[in-house]
Amino acid sequence: MDPIQEKPSKEVDIYRDTWVRFLGYANEVGEAFRALVPVSAVWATYAVATVYVSADAVDKGKKAAVEHGDNPGKTTKVAVAVVDTFVWQALASVAIPGFTINRVCAASLYLLGRTTRLPLSVRKWTTTAIGLSTIPFIIHPIDSGVDFLLDSSLRKFYRHSAGKKHD
Repeated sequence: MDPIQEKPSKEVDIYRDTWVRFLGYANEVGEAFRALVPVSAVWATYAVATVYVSADAVDKGKKAAVEHGDNPGKTTKVAVAVVDTFVWQALASVAIPGFTINRVCAASLYLLGRTTRLPLSVRKWTTTAIGLSTIPFIIHPIDSGVDFLLDSSLRKFYRHSAGKKHD
């Protein structure tokens, strides 16, 4: 009988593989509830999402620092890890989805007001439901779009700079 071989476990990234990932969606939830809550509550959700984005960027910088030890170019590699993560997360987790949910909710509230005789409170709750239900459908297209955008712009600069000695 062969002993059961343990597969090496993949390192868990708490910012991508655990419930902490959902903190990045806080502003999208806030935007969905914008019609029902004070604006300060919506801004608070942006603060939560921004802390998530910043923490993930710092985490990736620390991991890059450990990975590159005392090798030449370490500072550049750490800076690239932090900047790339921060820009990607800021666009894919905060700015673009927040704007998208905001516009979906604004349009649905407007259209419900123009096409139905529902009471305002029902229109607001319906708008919130529409905003929340939109979130799962926008995540992957936005992520792919941000990957394409960064691959076509900022990441070209990183690859170009990688050949040069910085530190």
